[in-house]
Amino acid sequence: MANYHRNNVESLVLGHRPKSGGDGGHFRLWNSLSAASFRRLIFDAVSCGASSRYAERSTVDEEEQQRKTKASVRSEKLSDLLNIAEVEADAETKKKEERLEELKQLVKELQREGEEEEEEEEEEEEREGLVKVKRREGAAARVRLLAKEDLEVRGTLAMLGAIPPLVAMLDSRHDVAALVASLYALLNLGIGNDANKAAIVKVGSVEKMLKLIESPDGLDSSVSEAIVANFLGLSALDANKPIIGSSVAISFLVRTLKDLDNNTSPQAKQDAMRALYNLSIFPANVAFILETDLVVFLVNSIGDMEVTERTLAILSNVVSTREGRKAISAVPDSIPILVDVLNWTDSPECQEKASYILMVMAHKSYGDKQAMVEAGIGSSLLELSLLGTTLAQKRASRILEILRVDKGKQVSGNYGLGAAVSAPICGSSSACQKPDGGGKECYEEEEDMMSEEKKAVKQLVQQSLQNNMRKIVKRANLPQDIVPSDHFKTLTSSSTSKSLPF
Repeated sequence: MANYHRNNVESLVLGHRPKSGGDGGHFRLWNSLSAASFRRLIFDAVSCGASSRYAERSTVDEEEQQRKTKASVRSEKLSDLLNIAEVEADAETKKKEERLEELKQLVKELQREGEEEEEEEEEEEEREGLVKVKRREGAAARVRLLAKEDLEVRGTLAMLGAIPPLVAMLDSRHDVAALVASLYALLNLGIGNDANKAAIVKVGSVEKMLKLIESPDGLDSSVSEAIVANFLGLSALDANKPIIGSSVAISFLVRTLKDLDNNTSPQAKQDAMRALYNLSIFPANVAFILETDLVVFLVNSIGDMEVTERTLAILSNVVSTREGRKAISAVPDSIPILVDVLNWTDSPECQEKASYILMVMAHKSYGDKQAMVEAGIGSSLLELSLLGTTLAQKRASRILEILRVDKGKQVSGNYGLGAAVSAPICGSSSACQKPDGGGKECYEEEEDMMSEEKKAVKQLVQQSLQNNMRKIVKRANLPQDIVPSDHFKTLTSSSTSKSLPF
């Protein structure tokens, strides 16, 4: 529009003739224009272009202003966030400083009470029969609470020196509350902190706890359970295992586990068993374990599903030594009990541990091999090698191999399957080398054995199922007519079984 007016004005001013229309009409328009009309045309043309440029500048200015406004808003938000973060950091720093100051004051109370301990003991007789709330008991209880769930606090308290005064409190034999408070405070300080575990043992806590155990006045049940819990926590560190194991701690834990007087809580029994497992990991401690009757107790405990898995775990450590294997073998019916565990299809962990124990015993002792064969281990191993976990399958296969081969000779005998599973030994045996061609027949029998492998596997599986059904019926006390019929027995024993090339 502006260009249109501008062109018309230029034409009028310069006297150009318009391109369209007749000449006369345009000259009449030129002549009829007055000065006022001419000025108006010029004003309109100039005003139109100016307003367009003004509108463009206004739009640019508005966008620039909006950008500046947004930038200002963002800057203010960032500043607010930085201020908030700074305030929170200051609050957190102040909170940490207050917590550190609280911990320092707590440790001072423990240390001050430790220094005043001798004076308090001299005045013990004068205060007899009176109840006095001691600050050190409160401080120890506070340490126990703060260290219960905060790993950082445990390290801070140890660095501030809280462990030595807490261990010194173990000398207060007649103050049960102080003993319990200090023992559980030490227990919580050692949770998840190996440095604290080592420091607790280094300052003599084990010796003091053993003195409490051997006290002629007896030991309160709450103190006894706290000591068991501490042995559990401290024995988790490898460096502490020989220190605790070489003391009378093992016999104390065994007494707690057996609990002949029924004064121990179930939790304390579990802690004692777990502590014994930790200690049995160190081979030298097995000798101290064998000085007690723990092995007999553990073997006879197999079958109690609450403790069987951990019982087998301890026996897995005990069987690593020669004396440990002898001790297990000496327990009446130990081999049949372990073989029976191989059939616990609902407890694969127990199957794995029992198979490990039997594997080690079979590898090291010929007498144990014979006992396993007599206990009918063959069917259990076959089923386990087919249906067990990967680890159990490997161990079962290894036991089968050990039982089948002994120094280059195959162990003959009945594997508890109702039929002989051993094949004639061929090769260098003099029995197979006969001048009338007996050796050739022996090799032919060996080939027949390989050709009948599938048949033997099927037979063994059927016999294994039959034996397992008998055991299930016996355990459930069901009528005997549920047992497979004679016809089924005839089918399962119709063919001659042979050794399997595991």
